Amino acid sequence: MRSSKPQLVRNKVDLGDPSHVRQIKKRLRLSSAELTEIAGRIGDSIAAITKEFTAQRAGVVPKPPQLPPVAAIATVTASDPAAKITISDQAP
Repeated sequence: MRSSKPQLVRNKVDLGDPSHVRQIKKRLRLSSAELTEIAGRIGDSIAAITKEFTAQRAGVVPKPPQLPPVAAIATVTASDPAAKITISDQAP
């Protein structure tokens, strides 16, 4: 008798199938640890994993570098004899 190959559910991640895990990791650019952590927290739905992963990536925004206050910049440019433009805190 011929035994049929079990059909996988197309919208679920089978964490026991190495080729399926590899395809999902490659498509989402995830590590194994990230995929298992998200799948354990959210579930095995590919759509839910993709949504959670994009939300995590979108939430990671680098902080801008610390800049000196405007008053310090104005003081430096005002005391510089080569500066032609001075910054004032008062509106014209």
